[in-house]
Amino acid sequence: MRFFFRVALTTTVLLGASGLALELAHCFAGQLPPLSLETPRATAPLEAWPVGDTERVWSAPHGLVREPVWPGEPPNMVGAQSDPESVRVAKTPDALTGDRSETVLNVSRPTMTIYPPKGRNTGAAIIVFPGGGFRVVAITLEGTEVCDWITARGVTCILSKYRVPGSNHYWNPQCRRVIDPKPPRALQDAQRTIRLVRTRAASLGVDPHKIGVMGFSAGGYLVAQTSNIFESSYAPVDGADRVSSRPDFAIAFFPGHLCRNGDLDPGVRVTERTPPTFLLQSWDDPVDPICNSTLYARALNDANVSAEVHLFAHGGHAFALRRNHSPDTVWPGLLENWLDQIGMLSNPSR
Repeated sequence: MRFFFRVALTTTVLLGASGLALELAHCFAGQLPPLSLETPRATAPLEAWPVGDTERVWSAPHGLVREPVWPGEPPNMVGAQSDPESVRVAKTPDALTGDRSETVLNVSRPTMTIYPPKGRNTGAAIIVFPGGGFRVVAITLEGTEVCDWITARGVTCILSKYRVPGSNHYWNPQCRRVIDPKPPRALQDAQRTIRLVRTRAASLGVDPHKIGVMGFSAGGYLVAQTSNIFESSYAPVDGADRVSSRPDFAIAFFPGHLCRNGDLDPGVRVTERTPPTFLLQSWDDPVDPICNSTLYARALNDANVSAEVHLFAHGGHAFALRRNHSPDTVWPGLLENWLDQIGMLSNPSR
């Protein structure tokens, strides 16, 4: 395992929050409504779910395929928030395309959007989980812009729009405490997305053994969970759920939710089965303390998992590809070199 320390400047993070009236009511009762492990409705057991039923929820380049992750109602929606999905638009002159950024709120119908590789096809695919504290999904800053970078390297990008809010371990400002829903709906969406991509690898032009995950902040926690939790968090829906949800490689940027009172989240048990991992965070992160990365890095090392770890002296939180200084201008080269080293950017058969 290699450790790097670099210097960068500080950035800021813009996070939103949607109404959680039902959840707030249960705050005062001291508990949240229980969620049961249930099978989504409107589906035939263990039959392949066909591609289709695309939907438009947030803006994206014309011609991309966007489809729901579940064939019917997603699992465990009883007691979940029911506010309509919406998109918050912010003026951001530093956006890589245009001058605005979009954040998705109140996702109850998770989707995946497929970005084909530009030019050559390496056969690799990366599923991107944007951040947002499991309250919103930062779909532009940590989603569409990142996918553009990925596809330019000959890699298929699958952008995950997973369920929020309250869909995984998160801080609830109304309750003023951490909520840890069981089971975590965002993890269900993440596992299901990996399985769908692996099931459809041939039609996507993807090697089923070259499917990785990449996440930012809360999305980085989904990276850690999917890298170590291989048991399904939901009842089988169709034939896709027979395949493994284990990613072949993992990339986590300033992950959160892993550091619990100075210890690693006990639900994330790193073993020799954990995939090769690229981990990056700044020491002065004001949102997710550095212990989220250092504890996870130590666990990777103890399990002899191949890992590359970069800890920058400065950089703040939610840095992506926009700013013109380190670590934003440094990590793309570091990540591309690592992807090449583990064999994801070459495809001898093509």
